[in-house]
Amino acid sequence: MDKVGVWLIGARGSVATAAAAGALAIRAGLAPSQGCVTESSGFPGQLVPLAGLIFGGHDITGISLRKRAEQLSRAGVIPPDLPGLIASDLDAADAEIRPGHVPGDGGQAAAAARLIGDIADFRARHRLARVVVVNVSSTEPPADPRPEFERLADLEELLATGGDVLPPSALYAYAAFHAGCGYVEFTPSTGPTLPALAELAALREVPYAGRDGKTGETLVKSALAPMFADRALRVRSWSGLNLLGGGDGATLSDPATRSSKQLSKDQVVAGVLGEPVEGQTHIDYVPDLGEWKTAWDHVTFEGFLGVRMTLQFTWQGCDSALAAPLVLDLARLVARAHEKGRRGALPELGYFFKNPLGTDEHALAAQYARLRAFAEELS
Repeated sequence: MDKVGVWLIGARGSVATAAAAGALAIRAGLAPSQGCVTESSGFPGQLVPLAGLIFGGHDITGISLRKRAEQLSRAGVIPPDLPGLIASDLDAADAEIRPGHVPGDGGQAAAAARLIGDIADFRARHRLARVVVVNVSSTEPPADPRPEFERLADLEELLATGGDVLPPSALYAYAAFHAGCGYVEFTPSTGPTLPALAELAALREVPYAGRDGKTGETLVKSALAPMFADRALRVRSWSGLNLLGGGDGATLSDPATRSSKQLSKDQVVAGVLGEPVEGQTHIDYVPDLGEWKTAWDHVTFEGFLGVRMTLQFTWQGCDSALAAPLVLDLARLVARAHEKGRRGALPELGYFFKNPLGTDEHALAAQYARLRAFAEELS
């Protein structure tokens, strides 16, 4: 593979813009590939080069990719001169972005047909053997269960009669699978997790990965929690406070939507330790923080003879800049897995996610070892 399409849902958002701008800057020799796991020294695998990634996508906003990149440069997310240096490439990528689906705007069967057509047209025009669809749009509230979500035939029968039942992320996954594309759910949204969609992925012989990219506080949790388990130190409580601005923060200010993110973040510690612990993660929207985020965690634990101790850490960073290289990693890995005949969930990519599909492993070192073995297998 010398070229792979990356079809971004939320293509003009912060993460998508940072990912596209970063790949274009690397291709132009304007930036190193720092932050890309698959580009680290000695990482195995035969993956499409970063210069071979072609970008397109769906979005419901009209702002251009170049203008969004300029906004990110003013926020300090990308270098200040970069949007101007890659302006023509950003404009070319922006020309590949199509209107996304707005819930309630017509039946979902017709919407899915349009989304599938957009992806197929993008693949044909660029003569791409593989396209990977990556959802980096806003987080959704948890989906209410429905009997039609259990079997593909029942779901498609309902859609054919005008049913508007799929969460947006699941609709995009449905379209991606029907288009014969691999899929990455980078958000905590429903995406490909419905049994009917797993059936569709198997039928279309496509792989998928997710959920909820692990970029900051949870990354630290998945590295620290195994330390307590390995040293036989009993964790009594683990509480966190996340302060964030930007579009992600605004979205998560809604309690229903916030519950999706909290559920994803809070399962890591219990998953590693093998038992629930007191405390939870709180998320507060602070508009003044813009694209930046601060997370503070407080851990209480017991050592020998029950002696009580504490650990605290603070994580400050830019989620978009942390997430963007992982989007590039995942697109390359999923494309290669598709080429090698993998289908269904890819638990080997759990290293990248808070709520990894197909596996209960949350310890970072174990996840990384499995990722490297997978990359070796793909080569």
